Amino acid sequence: MDDYPLLNLFWTMLWFFLWVMWLFLLFRVIMDIFRSHDLSGWAKAGWLILALVLPYLGVLIYVIARGKSMGKRDIQEAKERDAAFKAYIRDAAGTDGGGGGGHRGNHVEDLSKLADLKDKGAITEDEYQRAKSKLLV
Repeated sequence: MDDYPLLNLFWTMLWFFLWVMWLFLLFRVIMDIFRSHDLSGWAKAGWLILALVLPYLGVLIYVIARGKSMGKRDIQEAKERDAAFKAYIRDAAGTDGGGGGGHRGNHVEDLSKLADLKDKGAITEDEYQRAKSKLLV
């Protein structure tokens, strides 16, 4: 270890960290190319070739040219996943098979409100489970 100074170790770690960050960005760009619905097949192929043949420059050009829409697609996908998850919870809670049919809609709303409170951190997991068990009894 005496022949490798501390400053060289620092630079090695810095370059390794930057390489990992670039690799992460490369994968994000490739994923964004494939999930983008506003690009044609030829445009997707062109961006992919640019990102793979000239990786550093291709990723940089893609982020400059399409970075803003990349963020918008991330937000839209997160909203769609959240809506699908909430719809699944409502559907699963509404198809309970037990009696009580008239109050089922109320239970679904209450369970949804409880899930929202738990997601926001207003109640703990234990409080959520106790309230849910009271609703379902």
